[in-house]
Amino acid sequence: MEDKSSDKAKNSKAKKIHIIHSKRRLIQMKRKEELSHNIRYISKVPVKLVMDTEFLTLHPNDSLSKLIQHLRGEESSAVVVDEEGRLLGFITMKDLLHYFEPPRRYSVVGLNLLKKYSLNRTSRVEDLMVRTPVTIGVDDDLGRAIQVMLETGKHHLPVIDKERKVHGLLEVKDIIRLIRIVSM
Repeated sequence: MEDKSSDKAKNSKAKKIHIIHSKRRLIQMKRKEELSHNIRYISKVPVKLVMDTEFLTLHPNDSLSKLIQHLRGEESSAVVVDEEGRLLGFITMKDLLHYFEPPRRYSVVGLNLLKKYSLNRTSRVEDLMVRTPVTIGVDDDLGRAIQVMLETGKHHLPVIDKERKVHGLLEVKDIIRLIRIVSM
């Protein structure tokens, strides 16, 4: 008799475990379905709703020390514009760090190396800026922005219109923040 009651208890326990695992699988599948829906939703969100409209702007003639003083906290990039707010260049902290990288043991002396070590207190933003930065249009959606970021490896995209006027800055962290919000 004890064998039958212990077999029944084991079978009952096995059924309960099976039910629990089945419910967990259903919940996981439901979450994946919701997440994929949210991701499809995210790709259709306009860039202008997510971009940061308060960003560091500099002019090409601004000093390197001004750039360094203003890049702090969450500021990790600067947009270089002309007097009308049109994009002329872009600088990230990573771009700035490349100019302070020590030379390799067998560096070949060339124009870029000479330019790199000619930076000093009189150097200007235009000496460092990327003159043809990767950008995203103000009317594009996040799907396009994510595609551009993945293809280029860029984490910061100036958001411009057809006249190259800068409207904002889109960073990976802005997209991740939105993903967190919609996946709660």
